[in-house]
Amino acid sequence: MRASYTAGALVTLLEEGIEFSDIYGISAGSSHTVNYISKDIWRSKASFVDFMATPGAAGARCFLRGRGYFSAEYIYERSCLPGGPLPYDFETFLNNPAMPHVESFERDTGRTVCWGKDDMPTLLDLMKRVRASSTMPFFMPPVEIDGHVYFDGGLGDSWGVPLAQAKLDGYKKFFIVRTQMRGYRKSKNKHPFLTKALFGARGIVAQRMIERYKNYNTILDEIDGLEAHGDAYVFYPRAMPVKNTTIGLPLLQASYDAGYEQARAELSAWRDFL
Repeated sequence: MRASYTAGALVTLLEEGIEFSDIYGISAGSSHTVNYISKDIWRSKASFVDFMATPGAAGARCFLRGRGYFSAEYIYERSCLPGGPLPYDFETFLNNPAMPHVESFERDTGRTVCWGKDDMPTLLDLMKRVRASSTMPFFMPPVEIDGHVYFDGGLGDSWGVPLAQAKLDGYKKFFIVRTQMRGYRKSKNKHPFLTKALFGARGIVAQRMIERYKNYNTILDEIDGLEAHGDAYVFYPRAMPVKNTTIGLPLLQASYDAGYEQARAELSAWRDFL
């Protein structure tokens, strides 16, 4: 739900007609990726703000009923359908030449996967992969696609920031949208034994959760270096008023408003860099 803030940056890109040929997203960033390619300003904001007021979308009651704290199947696979509360413009997505790169983590092998349009010939194919990329362990049930089970892409080899894949594709300059403030670094897992207990049968998931902070912080150091050399523009929130589990509409709306205001203020700097 920190993406409620960066939705303001996404909406600004769409309003200003700033288009990229390749967009890389992990976890909540995968929703931003596909909303951006569908050019849907309303959905880009609603996905992380207004929709949370929809009954049954998220909360403790959903969790106790076994759907996850975020009711993932409903959010990704049902609400997007025509007539649903969050309909998705799949035709525009297909017709836009921009390419999505959505990463996820295969639970049983530890393999990182990167899906593109060829893997998304239908709306359900698309949304199942966005859901898979966004499935936080414990908070949401894992997703099965073609016989393989997936968790949040933040556990994969990009560790939550898909810089490596963009570099593999030949890019040397990057426009990066972050949901954490400048200078943030992830702390060491304080409860490794509890993590192992929760995912004992899936030791590779537990190990990734325990190791993630080191690799994630290394990528952030690399981004600092790219920025210092003029090879990256990084949108850092000035403040982050919500947590990743915040679902209160007033807080999410305030988060979005702050992100949008900041994005408009930075727009000329974005254009200079681009």
